[in-house]
Amino acid sequence: MNNAGEHAVRQVATRVVYENPWMVVREDDVERPDGSRGIFGVVDKPDFALIIPAEDDGFHMVEEYRYPIGRRTWSFPQGTLPGQARAEPEELARRELAEETGFRAENMLRLGFLHSSHGSSGQGFNVFLATGLKPGEAAREHEEQDMRQRWLPRSEFKTMVRDGLITDDSTLAAYTLLTFHEAE
Repeated sequence: MNNAGEHAVRQVATRVVYENPWMVVREDDVERPDGSRGIFGVVDKPDFALIIPAEDDGFHMVEEYRYPIGRRTWSFPQGTLPGQARAEPEELARRELAEETGFRAENMLRLGFLHSSHGSSGQGFNVFLATGLKPGEAAREHEEQDMRQRWLPRSEFKTMVRDGLITDDSTLAAYTLLTFHEAE
């Protein structure tokens, strides 16, 4: 919708071109305000939760191999439910934190909502700050069997971003929300 609440581009038709348990890819025929036609390829995925597990001026991070970029990379814990299921944002955040790190958070503060790739997907994510962490056993999904975890001091986090070792856009956007929160 534009500022007046009207859609700038109207969907004329849609078709699913690919589907698996994690996503649906569709192609939409669209009409622009001037009447010209075009197409949009859209990836439909449920919103995810991203958690910043903060402790002692640092963060608990996870590292795993990311197939699309062909390398291991560090990020804040994040994810969705299997099978494109949906959950309340805080419930999902608590589940993902425990699943990937084993931690349970005494406090879970929602910092905001962002879109992760608004040029090709409607998927967004809720960002939570998790504090008062209690350790436990991780219960990772089969796909996460190569996941590693460790605590990083904030200074090392910043160095890793500058050195290209942390490149996940959602992690960096969440860190920005955290810095805004801390500046209030």
